[in-house]
Parts: sequence; structure tokens; C-alpha cells
Amino acid sequence: MFAFIIQRLLQAVIVMVTVAFIAFLLFQYVGDPVVFLLGQDATPQQIRELRADLGLDKPFFVQFWHFLFNAVQGEFGLSLRQGAKVSRLIAERFPATLELAFIAALLALAVGIPMGVYAALRRGTFLSQVFMTISLLGVSLPTFLIGILLILLFAVGLGWFPSFGRGDTVQFGWWSSGLLTAKGWHHIVLPAVTLAIFQLTLIMRLVRAEMLEVLRTDYIKFARARGLSNRAIHFGHALKNTLVPVMTITGLQLGGLIAFAIITETVFQWPGMGLLFIQAVTFADIPVMAAYLCLIALIFVVINLIVDLLYFAVDPRLRVGKAGGH
Repeated sequence: MFAFIIQRLLQAVIVMVTVAFIAFLLFQYVGDPVVFLLGQDATPQQIRELRADLGLDKPFFVQFWHFLFNAVQGEFGLSLRQGAKVSRLIAERFPATLELAFIAALLALAVGIPMGVYAALRRGTFLSQVFMTISLLGVSLPTFLIGILLILLFAVGLGWFPSFGRGDTVQFGWWSSGLLTAKGWHHIVLPAVTLAIFQLTLIMRLVRAEMLEVLRTDYIKFARARGLSNRAIHFGHALKNTLVPVMTITGLQLGGLIAFAIITETVFQWPGMGLLFIQAVTFADIPVMAAYLCLIALIFVVINLIVDLLYFAVDPRLRVGKAGGH
């Protein structure tokens, strides 16, 4: 187990260093930060002095080392558009994105798993066909179109939910939460549903496919021969083994929810990191873009590490394989 953790940690470090190098290249080849800071009317003397202050006159790998050292401490300089520290901007926006992704993930799991189980156990029924049709639509329709349709129906047409913003929040130090206020829940419904639909349909189809595969295995046939009830077979044996690969996909999808909430946050003007990144791309705000890239990579690496450890703990075949290898 210890060797497994060390191996995964080394892989995580290599991935993060690679991503940091790619983010560093943004400073080298996507515009000149000195020009952004001083403007087009700056004199050559001002440009030389600022480049020296920022360390941009040093060799390439020396600059990368300083960038890596600062990135480990969470420092990415100042936003070229807002003039504020990038770390503070990320800290202000991160709670909104994390809460949105968390609620969307819970919704996708709470609805997708039961739908997938039902579609597997009741194949050919009318409701099962309806679920499969819904899943096909959820996979096919782009997220921005789903968001616009939900706004048109529930915000403009019925007036049940607001179409933009986060609502009231409660502050806990640097963390802000909208989940402790009624207006916060009211505002998060539509963006959370929009973000969850694709993940929900993906989980539903995965659970259905895995459940059908497990139900064909020999140990399920043996359980039936022993006279176990359908409930014990379906939920005590089949579903338990079905959820092993689902756990892996779900963990990675949580990282995807955080990373790809950009479209949803833009449609609903949700004040999260995705909206901040879109604004940074529009104004070529390189420090914000680099910080976002590194943070998303870190989230994926951490979630992937947790999922690997959970998979290692849940699936005994991995432990047996490791033991046999040693």
C-alpha cells in the first residue's frame, strides 16, 4: 500500500510540473506582460526597468524555477486586468465553483444511479425506454443550450427561479457559502441542474451497462441457484460490484464538473472560477489563465489519487495483484 501511494505521488508531481511548465509558456508566448502593465506609450527605459523588477531579463529556466517556486506557494502575481493578486481573485471565486460542482455531482449520483439500475432490471418497459431517451438527449444536447432552455422555461416563462447570480451568501473568513441561505439555494437550482444533466445521463448509462454485465456473471447465477431473493442478488451483489467502476468515473467527473463549469457559469453569470477564466481569456489576463490551469490540474491530480486509493481499498483483486508482484 505504501509503495502504491509513493508511486502515485511521484506521478502526481510529474504531472503538476508538466502543467506548470505549460502555464509558464503562456507568459513567454501569449503577449508581453510588461506591455500590458505599462501600456503602449511606455518608454524603453521603463520597459527595461520593469522587466528587471519582474525577473523577465533572466534566463528561461531561471524564470521557470522562480515561477514554479511561487506557484507552490499559490502566488501567480497580479491580474493584468484587475490589478489585484491572482491568489485573492481565485480564493474569492473558488467557493462558488466548488459548491456548484458539489451540488451537481450529488444530483447526478442521486438520480443517475437509480435510473441506471431500473433501466437494467426493467429492460423493455416503457419507463426504461423513457430513461434511455432522456439519457440520449442529455448526452447529445450542448450544455449552453440546456441552460438557455431551462432559463426560458423556469425563469422567463414560469418565473420559478432566477436566471443569473448566486444570491445571498454567508461569509466564513475567506470562504463564502450560498448553501446556508434560502436565496442561495434558489439561485443554485438551475445552474446545478444544467451542469448535472450530462453527468447524470453518463452515470445512468454506465450503471445500466455495468449492471447488465454483472448480472451475466457466474457468481450471480450461483447466487440464484442458492435460492437468494432477487432483492439480495440485485442490490447485495450486483449493484455492489457495479459501483466499483462507477466510483472511478464519478471521481474523475467531479474534477470535470469543476473544470468545465465554464459554460454553465457564463450562461448563468455565476461568479465562479469559470467566469473569471473566460474574462481572463477575453482580456488576455495571462496570470489568471496560468493560475486557473495549475489549479484545475491540481484538482484532477488530487481527485485521481483519492479515487485510486479508494479503488485499491474496495477492489481486492488489486491488492492480490500487488502482493503477488512483490
